Amino acid sequence: MSDNKLPNHIAIIPDGNRRWAKKRDLKPWVGHEFGAKNTEKLIRKSFKIGVKCLSFWGSSLENLKKRPLQERVALLGIYERYFKDLIENKDIHEKKIKINFIGKWEEQFPEKLKKIINECIQRTKDYKDCLLNFFLAYNGDDEMMEAINNILRKCEPGQKVTPQLVKENLMTRDIPEVDFLVRTGGEPHLSAGFMMWDIANSQMYFSHKLFPDFNENELEKALEDYKKRVRRMGE
Repeated sequence: MSDNKLPNHIAIIPDGNRRWAKKRDLKPWVGHEFGAKNTEKLIRKSFKIGVKCLSFWGSSLENLKKRPLQERVALLGIYERYFKDLIENKDIHEKKIKINFIGKWEEQFPEKLKKIINECIQRTKDYKDCLLNFFLAYNGDDEMMEAINNILRKCEPGQKVTPQLVKENLMTRDIPEVDFLVRTGGEPHLSAGFMMWDIANSQMYFSHKLFPDFNENELEKALEDYKKRVRRMGE
């Protein structure tokens, strides 16, 4: 696939880990573990073929508040191990990939995990070639409400609200709009306003595969589908 046919920014909603585990009579966190392994493969594949910006929605605020305690503890343990591995990952440093963490993870996560995440941020903060974004304890509707309140506090009476001003007040202010949104799990819908401002003009792809089965070949199929499309941008 030629570079000019690749989306600049791919965002993935990795749905189906728990259902994948249930089908195999496994605990839900086993599905999260296999999902994490698959995420690693998709990251490697995406940057190898030339994608410049890649985003994963790791967890919503509801995930962290409503799921059973044992599952939440297991999920945080998976984050801890995989983000720790990212710090020393040679591909991250060779390809100069900046890692961003977006959401209210600082309010929700234990100190040990926050320390690992902050080390990921610090070790890659000067990289400029590619972006890898993890949305953790993130809800899009929450992000938009915060942006609106920030604008209300900052703006003078009568000041015009522009698209640039909205973007500057989002959690996603430092990353580009999404060109291609992929959701796995066989349910063609969006959730909790995920990146609602940044996906306004996105092409969307809904895969019937549960996320642990959405491998590199499935990503290639999705990108082949994207290649055939024409982005009219309202024209």
